[in-house]
Amino acid sequence: MLKQQLKDNLKDAMRQKDTVTMGTLRMLLSSIANKEIEKRSGIAKQNENMSAEELDEKSQLTDEEVQQVISSEVKKRREAAEAFEKGGRPELAQNEKEEMAVLRKYLPEQLPEEEIRKLVKEAIEQTGAASAKDMGKVMSASMPKVKGRADGNQVNAIVKELLG
Repeated sequence: MLKQQLKDNLKDAMRQKDTVTMGTLRMLLSSIANKEIEKRSGIAKQNENMSAEELDEKSQLTDEEVQQVISSEVKKRREAAEAFEKGGRPELAQNEKEEMAVLRKYLPEQLPEEEIRKLVKEAIEQTGAASAKDMGKVMSASMPKVKGRADGNQVNAIVKELLG
């Protein structure tokens, strides 16, 4: 499981005294734990008579859910880096970029732009979109196909370009 790999890599980073990787993985594991707590409370509300062992088992995140958490953390880092650069703080932006690089190691390989364009064109044909007004339809048809393998902002820009 991906979560176990993250824990093992954290131990390795601690042995190597790699502070960037160590801090990033600790933060990520904390985010994963928070997501599991959120999932557990939702399950507990639906099944009030479930045992604690069953709750623990069912509240564990799947690899796909862990990847969603990682994607979310990458997005936060990207937005923070952009904000720091706009604010004239390149050293803080660099820290965010380093953390982003650590996180990206745990995501599936990102699709090249040509592949995203091809998927968006298929979605446009599939939905019969003709103008920018149909952007929502195209995005909802495209995003499941690229889930975790492409940045939503990049897909959005390609959809705008092709519909514009």
